[in-house]
Amino acid sequence: MAAGAQPSQWEGQTRRRVPRFELRTTLDVTVLRSGIPETLPGRALDVGERGIAAMLAGELMPDETVAIEVLLPLMSEPLRTRARVRYQDKLRCGLEFVGLSAEQQAAIRDCAKETKTKVGMSPKPAAGKAEKKKKYAEPSGGGVESAGNGAQEESPKKRRGWGWAILILLVLAAVGAAVFWRKWNRGWEELESGLKSEQAAAAAEKPQAEVPAEVMEKLLIHRVEPLYPAEARRANLQGVIALDIVVGRDGSVVSMHALNGPDALVRAAMDALRWWKFEPYRLNGEPAVVETTVAVEFKR
Repeated sequence: MAAGAQPSQWEGQTRRRVPRFELRTTLDVTVLRSGIPETLPGRALDVGERGIAAMLAGELMPDETVAIEVLLPLMSEPLRTRARVRYQDKLRCGLEFVGLSAEQQAAIRDCAKETKTKVGMSPKPAAGKAEKKKKYAEPSGGGVESAGNGAQEESPKKRRGWGWAILILLVLAAVGAAVFWRKWNRGWEELESGLKSEQAAAAAEKPQAEVPAEVMEKLLIHRVEPLYPAEARRANLQGVIALDIVVGRDGSVVSMHALNGPDALVRAAMDALRWWKFEPYRLNGEPAVVETTVAVEFKR
């Protein structure tokens, strides 16, 4: 993500007029940067006729236009369409569909019928109810006074009723927040475990060639800068961390080994390197698993 860019936040009411439905499946999001298409794998969280929420293995820029490919239930072919980034918070994003066809909208509705689990529905307006008239018993000679006493006795009951309603709403909000956090965390764990298993399989392959650092640098298409650890700043640690890395056939970093440096800087460098992406290095025209060396600099 470019320096200084701030993720956009949700605006307006959180409840949607068009319902979303839970959807747990993989998807690919392709974004064009510097004329080069970059595909970010991820996992869908929920979908509706207007957009989709997902966890991605990389960050997008607010208002970026991307291409989406996702397989919906009951469909033999993936849904392919364009979307605009409306929300971005770390690796979670909300995407608004652009130019969705009538057939694609129908496919999403069919998906909704299949899942039957609605997310963020706005409640239907309640039908107007006739105001109930309270009847007060009128003892002989004291009708007006009796009605007045009844109104005075009703006020504390109303206040207690409002108190219980507010308490119930607070409890429901806390439960909803806990459920949302659990689903968010579980979705990220599933995505991360899937990426780790793919990387482990790629790392099992031995590198077919050792490529000079300057050659691989020209093939680098996505670079994530490391975060300078607070403990390293306090200790005034700085310098260049050199790492031997293995780049898979798809251009992702599948394994790495630090050659020098303190642990705090090494961990920060590795956390950034896991998101680097290269154009596949080719041997005899075919993508190959290769080994190279990279350097990450930390300076105050």
